[in-house]
Amino acid sequence: MAVPRKKVTVSKGGMRRSHDALKAPTYVEDKESGERRRPHHIDLKTGKYRGRQILPAKNDV
Repeated sequence: MAVPRKKVTVSKGGMRRSHDALKAPTYVEDKESGERRRPHHIDLKTGKYRGRQILPAKNDV
């Protein structure tokens, strides 16, 4: 059975866990509407993505 040769230090364990922290989601300001939205996502109010109409606008439905 595999047994570690030495105890892993608190510092090394902390370095390994440094990426586990939760980050706040990123938002960008939309160029056309000025609303905040997630980057690389469709703006659900206008239905546009990168200047192209993908979905019908929310007020059209």
